[in-house]
Amino acid sequence: MQSQSNIITTLNAVLTTELTSINQFFLHARMYKNWGFSKLNEHCYKKSIKDMKQADALIERILFLEGLPNLQKLGALSIGEKTEEMLQCDSKFQLTQIEQMKQAIALCEQEKDFVTRELLVEILDYEEEHLDWLETQAYQIQHMGLEKYLQAQL
Repeated sequence: MQSQSNIITTLNAVLTTELTSINQFFLHARMYKNWGFSKLNEHCYKKSIKDMKQADALIERILFLEGLPNLQKLGALSIGEKTEEMLQCDSKFQLTQIEQMKQAIALCEQEKDFVTRELLVEILDYEEEHLDWLETQAYQIQHMGLEKYLQAQL
């Protein structure tokens, strides 16, 4: 099934973001693991795996629409050096990704590609849940203090 080229271009942009997300969250997970923060490691590792599955779904959709998925492009990673900075980098990334998703969904509605729209809505729901988790971590740090927060992550 051939699609509008703007849909394929948009899906490739979303794919680039997902590929970037895989790498950023995987590296953060391994940094947390190295520091002994098993809860943060587990959450970020699961996020990177979920992003990989989302990227796979995007690749399949692009191919179905007779496009060529671009796996060679990768956005800049935003890697923190300390836990609080890492969480802030991830929050900033999520906000950008969520805005991109909303624009992609709007394009799909405009082009009447409701199957692609549904795929993007599913991804958006997950990304918004993850942003909520990140905001919860920031809230806990603010109210518990960084030391107590980090102790809870061991």
